[in-house]
Amino acid sequence: MLNELRDLDFDDIGSAPLSIRYFILTVLLCIILGIGYFLLVKNKVEQLTVVQQQELTLRSEFEYKQQKAANLEAYEAQLAEMQKLLETMFRQLPSKTEMDKLLVDISQTALGAGIDVQLFQPNAETLHDFYAERPISVRMLGDYHQFGAFVSGVASLPRVVILTMNDISLRPATDKDPGGARNDGRLILEGTVKTYRYIDEDEAATAAAAAQPPKATP
Repeated sequence: MLNELRDLDFDDIGSAPLSIRYFILTVLLCIILGIGYFLLVKNKVEQLTVVQQQELTLRSEFEYKQQKAANLEAYEAQLAEMQKLLETMFRQLPSKTEMDKLLVDISQTALGAGIDVQLFQPNAETLHDFYAERPISVRMLGDYHQFGAFVSGVASLPRVVILTMNDISLRPATDKDPGGARNDGRLILEGTVKTYRYIDEDEAATAAAAAQPPKATP
């Protein structure tokens, strides 16, 4: 066949032997199919691969969301229970009428522990959903045992008292501090602590109404 192909007259290919013509047609068909694959089929195959990957991703997301939807009632019940528990815990905090007395009790507890209370200044409170936050600027002079007695005394007060430390520094006192002396073992506690109280439904409703912008008059 190689000799026949070598001697083939392409200008008169119709007179070529039948086997040669079949061979040439087969080669041309392969070339056309190859060109068609690269021009048409290859891109479609790549697109199909991308779509199949997207299908897997969407299927996984669907199954995850379906699982969450199936457990939605349980989640809602758990959330309601947690909110109820949180509100119950906040109800153990002092009320608005008890807050002023509580601040006095905290200050007196510090004095009773032997601490030199140089500053104890309650500042404006911030209202939240179930509770109000009251920052207190403090400056106290005492030793480790006195501060320990103060913390223990606050914990034993009749109402639940939560004190959080914000921007608090604790350092050895020096002779430059009011009432302090170098190397006498006492410490200066200075900064802001926060205490909290419970907000009842009426106060929360009043605060929410006050926070709404006034209605425009026609």
